[in-house]
Amino acid sequence: MSWMVIVVLIVVGLGLIAIEVLIVPGTTFVGIIGALVMIAGIYFTYSSYGATIGHYTLGGVTLATILLTIAGYKAFASGKYSVNKVLQGKVNVVELEKVKVGDTGMAISALRPAGKAKINDHKFEVTTMGEFIDTQQEVEVIRVTGNKIFVKLLNQT
Repeated sequence: MSWMVIVVLIVVGLGLIAIEVLIVPGTTFVGIIGALVMIAGIYFTYSSYGATIGHYTLGGVTLATILLTIAGYKAFASGKYSVNKVLQGKVNVVELEKVKVGDTGMAISALRPAGKAKINDHKFEVTTMGEFIDTQQEVEVIRVTGNKIFVKLLNQT
């Protein structure tokens, strides 16, 4: 077999392993295909050029794979490829002195069935009991459970 085909097999195998390590870690499918392609390249080297060239090829491919893997893990450990942002959101904190059953307010977003309402000059995430309420409609608090506020359309029985 031509030495160019063998080099292409080995380079493609190394490339697939690099893709496995750097781009799609954890799938193992790409890495397994890359390893099989590299093994085929090494096998063809032994069968075409003998044991001495085969050993050099095996050693070079092994060294290249180890260096590639180390470089990939160092790149991930450096944090260049990871998300370093922290979400600052918080759950709907319902302070019982700010909202009580019977309080009224205004839907400031469409409640389908959840959305935002302004009750007692405070904005809250609210939920209806399944009905849809348009914006700028008056709502009444019918239940406060944990961090959830349930409302209904005012003047609705």
